[in-house]
Amino acid sequence: MLSPVMQHQPNYAIKMMERLGIDPGGGVLPRLSLLYVTASHRCGSCPSKRACGDWLEWAPESVSFAPPFCRNNDVFAELQFRSLNSPC
Repeated sequence: MLSPVMQHQPNYAIKMMERLGIDPGGGVLPRLSLLYVTASHRCGSCPSKRACGDWLEWAPESVSFAPPFCRNNDVFAELQFRSLNSPC
């Protein structure tokens, strides 16, 4: 169970995915679900929430890469690659 403090911490993983052109609903696919859970967990425990919130506020609506401080750079890059190379 999360502490009351952690329950009110923002999780920007979905917003970041949207900016990167990653379908936030793709986590329902079994082959991608672990990547989505990992991104959400990392975001939930990230110490850079304020910087991330500021970045999301000022960044363009569409970007190619997550900011350098993002703990999910590797996960987001993998999800972008998979979405570009999916057979659909």
